[in-house]
Amino acid sequence: MNEVIGIIIAAVISWLNFVLIDTWMGLPEAPGVKGAEVIGRNIKKRGGDLAGGFFQGNIVCSPDASAGTLLASIGCYLIGTPEGGLIAAVLVFFGNRLCADPGYAGTTGALTITILIALTSYIGLTPIMFIAGMMIAILTIQGLYHPASSKLLGKIAQRMGRYTEIE
Repeated sequence: MNEVIGIIIAAVISWLNFVLIDTWMGLPEAPGVKGAEVIGRNIKKRGGDLAGGFFQGNIVCSPDASAGTLLASIGCYLIGTPEGGLIAAVLVFFGNRLCADPGYAGTTGALTITILIALTSYIGLTPIMFIAGMMIAILTIQGLYHPASSKLLGKIAQRMGRYTEIE
């Protein structure tokens, strides 16, 4: 498979994997760790969406599905699939506990992307494509323009019934 096309496909899969899991696990509803509220409120002050800001704050402050997806991709590249992804899932699980994060979004993200990497390997996608794709996916949420990306995350949270009730 052409590398550029493979990276684009991997970016879309990675983006969907981590955004849907993190939203389903409730990251937009409330700050799960201390710094997430500060980040969410700061994004709202700059014209963003509070629920999307909480989502962004939660993934900055604790290893959620974005970190799980990236670390499992790296693990699959370094050690192989599925062993590398499973080791990454265990490490993310312990990372969540160290951050006093009560959720399992990071572990879930690591496990699901490991399965997706294994399945898509049959069409020519490689773990390295998922590493590059995940970096692009994270850039679209955390690196370009927080107010706009937080509004997109807020709309996804509303559709999934996970919008914040905090003002």
